[in-house]
Amino acid sequence: MKNNCINKLQLTLPALSVNESAARAIVSAFCAQLNPTIEEIADIKCAVSEAVTNCIVHAYREKQGDIYITVRIFDSRTVKIEIKDKGCGIEDTELVKTPLYTTDQSGERSGMGFAVMESFMDRLVLKSVPGKYTKVTLSKKLSPLELS
Repeated sequence: MKNNCINKLQLTLPALSVNESAARAIVSAFCAQLNPTIEEIADIKCAVSEAVTNCIVHAYREKQGDIYITVRIFDSRTVKIEIKDKGCGIEDTELVKTPLYTTDQSGERSGMGFAVMESFMDRLVLKSVPGKYTKVTLSKKLSPLELS
């Protein structure tokens, strides 16, 4: 089976909490061209929400910055979503993926973001360089289309 990119979306949003819902809506609307199931689109929305929220809450630490989102759709019915920031970066990318781990001292964050993303997507790749960027790449292969 081929795995050629057949469409691509690039989006830049300020890292503001009001833009989390916009990111979810735009990414899910773009993915809708593959006619995903309701469950698949809900999974994508949830994973995008978690990744974007991480950028908003953790990446820029009280300063302004942007969130860079790239969505690629492949002819294999695979969706690949990259969510990147140019914020503070992550020292230990394995530690932050540990359920219940959080750097939030206020007690408002559960530390479940990466566990949630991993549970809704087929693959999660986390890359980060402290002081430069963090990039989360989420992949999901959608179910075959039903022929009627």
